[in-house]
Amino acid sequence: MKFCITGGGTGGHLNIAKVLGKVAVKMGHDVIFIGSTSGQDEMWFKDDKMFSAVYFLNTSGVVNQNTVGKLKAIVKILRAIIQSRKILKENNIQAVISVGGFSAAAASLASFTVGTPLFIHEQNAVAGRLNALLRPYAKLFISSYESTDLLQGYPVDEKFFDLARVRYKVKTVIFLGGSQGAMAINDLALHVAKELYSRGINIIHQCGTKHYKDIKTAYENLGIKVELYPFCQDLASLVSNADLAISRAGASTLWELCANGLPALFVPYPYAASNHQYYNAKFIVDGEMGWCVQEDENLQKKLLDILDASLQRKSKKLMQHSNKNTAAQMLELFEKTYYNSTKKG
Repeated sequence: MKFCITGGGTGGHLNIAKVLGKVAVKMGHDVIFIGSTSGQDEMWFKDDKMFSAVYFLNTSGVVNQNTVGKLKAIVKILRAIIQSRKILKENNIQAVISVGGFSAAAASLASFTVGTPLFIHEQNAVAGRLNALLRPYAKLFISSYESTDLLQGYPVDEKFFDLARVRYKVKTVIFLGGSQGAMAINDLALHVAKELYSRGINIIHQCGTKHYKDIKTAYENLGIKVELYPFCQDLASLVSNADLAISRAGASTLWELCANGLPALFVPYPYAASNHQYYNAKFIVDGEMGWCVQEDENLQKKLLDILDASLQRKSKKLMQHSNKNTAAQMLELFEKTYYNSTKKG
């Protein structure tokens, strides 16, 4: 089939686009990508040879804008819809797959105007505004958090599964601040570093590019040697060496840790839209697969309480809950739905 994957803006959405695109090509499908000139889309896919064509349209988000900003964003989307119509027709696209984010708006809306089926993957426990708006009109809506869905799972790079292992006790802790760095997690790491060191627990810390020099100096002043990174593209290799993660609860990272069997203490970003990171983490906690603590709570006490906990049960449950074939099964489901709908038509 000829798929168009659309969406992005942030790494979480783009990561799904990458995994789905990689698996789709491996399955013999032809895939193009439509994103935005705003956000991280170009950084991820401008020079990527995985897609047969990539397009970056002049769009921006509508949410969190003032009235004038919203109007300007809507005008951009309307223009981009016209461009997307042309792109979908010229490439003979049979189905559009939205992975969410403001970058998905133009191509998703354009799909309705040219009669191309729209499939949606929602990465968070609380649907984004665009996905919630388009859900009633999509051919299929897939969420990793809804037990009633036709498919359970989340598209994760297979390397996280290949390096998965059962954890038993905490020997190494990894602090994941992301590419931008999460100050709450960085501060927590520095506050507990001496205690971890005294217990013989190793530290891996991904602190964010802009915080790297300050964090490096802080560890040197503490006299503690840690494995410190500004950012690491090969996250799978990094987390595979850890027994416990302290992380934000963005969907991609959450499910990557899940696939790797790595239990985590999630510290949700409190200003995420609709507080979706909290609900992402709550899904894991409700399944007795991890822990969650809010930024305004005692992060240090919560972490120290966990250090003596047995990890085996949670680690095994994480691995059992993960599905290595989610991306392929999702694409097969989209393909089957497409051909069934064309037969009926």
